[in-house]
Amino acid sequence: MTQPGKVLYIIVCAAGPAPDVGRLVALAQDEGWTVQIIATPPALDFIDAPELEKQSGRPVLSQYRKPNEPKSPRADAIIVAPATYNTINKFASGIADTYALGLLSEAPGLGIPVVILPFVNTALASRDPFQRSVDRLRAEGVRVLLGPAQFEPHPPSSGGGRIDSYPWALALENLPN
Repeated sequence: MTQPGKVLYIIVCAAGPAPDVGRLVALAQDEGWTVQIIATPPALDFIDAPELEKQSGRPVLSQYRKPNEPKSPRADAIIVAPATYNTINKFASGIADTYALGLLSEAPGLGIPVVILPFVNTALASRDPFQRSVDRLRAEGVRVLLGPAQFEPHPPSSGGGRIDSYPWALALENLPN
């Protein structure tokens, strides 16, 4: 459930569904959100930044602003989709080596709700470091939509077949009231 007029940061990572992030932007805008897209540096090669800027009416960000540049409006909520193995593990470990991870690192301490919709394969999802990361994030109140009745990992080398069924709306539906 969303609250119209609020600011939603969508952090997009370099994973198969990333080129379709405009679908999530449209869904969020339909619910009254102002959308700010933040791309991890590798995600810039996956998305059409000019088209997303046109759609959102805001620049796609991937780096910290320069001192003379205006600040973005503060997020009322953050969705990370598609979220990669690396981003999830770095977020859980407190690593803030990119603008996207810096924003995520602060969010729990600022009380900003975060929803993560992973796109990982079963080989990565079964690893102990990843499982610990998911548990750590959930313990901090981050909603990680992974598992039965949410979004299941795909077998290795089969992610391409899951791109069209990536549940963008699920992330939006799991934002807290």
